[in-house]
Amino acid sequence: MTRIDVAITAEPLESRLSSEGRDGRSGAEVRFSGRVRDEAGQVRALFLEHYPGMTERALRRIGEHARERWPLNAIEMIHRVGEIRVGEEIVRVVVWAGHRQAAFEACAFLMDVLKSQVPLWKKELTDDGWHWVEARERDAEAAARWMAPSSEGAR
Repeated sequence: MTRIDVAITAEPLESRLSSEGRDGRSGAEVRFSGRVRDEAGQVRALFLEHYPGMTERALRRIGEHARERWPLNAIEMIHRVGEIRVGEEIVRVVVWAGHRQAAFEACAFLMDVLKSQVPLWKKELTDDGWHWVEARERDAEAAARWMAPSSEGAR
């Protein structure tokens, strides 16, 4: 059975490292780490809010979909909330599997679906103050690609 660990935290993620994959079952570990960026030189920080309980359930549900679709050994999804400065890690998704293809595909799936289906609300801090960030259509399009018949995964 694939282990699924999910967490929401206000603490920095840099100190959270899993020891999964060292038992010899996983030949592949794929890790995605998303950081707060400032492409235009205007963003100072992000502030993320969530609905406790609901957010964790949504993460777990996405993990369960990945577990059904690919032969995985373990999944870890950790998301920060609260104020997060530019350059700090905001999300980490790690997938362990017997082989790389399943791990790569599952990690991409988890991140794409997380961006559009997990209840998190984001504000940006700029020189003009705090502003809500609207959902991006490209995030919904990325998640929708996984629902197309041609993206059945590695099974």
